Amino acid sequence: MKHKFHTLLFSVVALVAGIPGVQASDIIIHAGRMLDVKTGKIMTEISIVIEDDHIRAVEPGYITKYGAETIIDLKDYTVLPGLMDMHTHLSTVISANFFMEKFVMDSADYAFRSTVYARDTLLAGFTTVRDLGDQDHNLTIAMREAIAKGYIDGPRIYTSGKGLATTGGLADSGNGLRREWMDNPAFVEGVINGPISARKAVRQRYKEGADVIKLNVTGGVINKGRFSPGSQWMQDELDAAVETARDYDMVVAAHAHTAEGILRSVRAGVDSIEHGTFMNEESIILMKKHGTAYVPTMTAMKWLADKAKDDDSMPAGIRARAESMGPQIDITVSRAYKKGLWIVFGSDAGVFPHGLNAREFEYMVAAGIPPVTAIKSATIESARLLRIDSHLGSIETGKLADLVAVQGDPLDDITLLQDVKFVMKNGIVYKQE
Repeated sequence: MKHKFHTLLFSVVALVAGIPGVQASDIIIHAGRMLDVKTGKIMTEISIVIEDDHIRAVEPGYITKYGAETIIDLKDYTVLPGLMDMHTHLSTVISANFFMEKFVMDSADYAFRSTVYARDTLLAGFTTVRDLGDQDHNLTIAMREAIAKGYIDGPRIYTSGKGLATTGGLADSGNGLRREWMDNPAFVEGVINGPISARKAVRQRYKEGADVIKLNVTGGVINKGRFSPGSQWMQDELDAAVETARDYDMVVAAHAHTAEGILRSVRAGVDSIEHGTFMNEESIILMKKHGTAYVPTMTAMKWLADKAKDDDSMPAGIRARAESMGPQIDITVSRAYKKGLWIVFGSDAGVFPHGLNAREFEYMVAAGIPPVTAIKSATIESARLLRIDSHLGSIETGKLADLVAVQGDPLDDITLLQDVKFVMKNGIVYKQE
């Protein structure tokens, strides 16, 4: 239970003017509008009854019959499930000093700074995130526990810990260094070579407490190493990694920009393709056949493309990739939606400042995705990808009380989600404006 702010006592019909950090045993929210993400319909004049951290009832009209200690008046708002971002990096943010930070920052420096990123994410309305790659080893595993225990404020985290790569790949920390500093990292550091090494790396992440597995199958935009047009993993390596993850019941995400990287990842059975910038018709067909989710991360791609135009601190190779790949993402996402791919929300926050995650909605809609589909991608579809849709992702009796609210109708103006006015996670109010 949190005690950051003074607790205010209200009568049954009292209006809450803002009680961040205070949890009542019973709360009734009077929602002027509520989005049912399963049907895609807006319901009007709804009461949401909260008991401890769960939704006890969702009923028509503005009721008081449960004798709640607190009534929260959101009659002028649209209430939605807590938003979910399936591609974040809470342990860092790209800046002019990014490539030098590892020489001057200790683990404690990363950790304390990350608490700000976590809070910014939560207050932006994202109550659950999937973190796909620590900048500092296992930081987000520790942060997941600190948030769950109430030591710091932040979203519910499902994390991969450090992502996995092959030698010279995106998660190889020796990339771009002088030869004597390149070293030869192995599976413990997330660098694999061969199927046995891949199995060891997945088991190591399981041992360390990761929730999901992240495979860096191709080069990345900000990778200081080389970017090849194919895949950096052999098929047997991917097969071994995914098969091992399945044994531990772990969701697998594949960072893959190229068509060949996508094809190999999907054949291996990954759950999601991240970025997918250069996916072709063959990879789209295979993803549909396997039911593979597509997580576009448009915000990061566009952010890097914009920065590449005038950021002299960005290495030349990275600037060139950003300038070419940024515009391509619009084409890819539009085609993916038209072809019927399963699209799930992911922004790649950390490439850009945390708390701006909701910009992804605007870019998705501009690419032709209907607003209600974009919102579903960040609620019920994200929960489905993480296999937590039985208790999160929609506003239903028995589910966890994760709720956000905006002033106006986000189906008419998707940019409203960039200005969330109310945030509740696990029945605790963290923001009310």
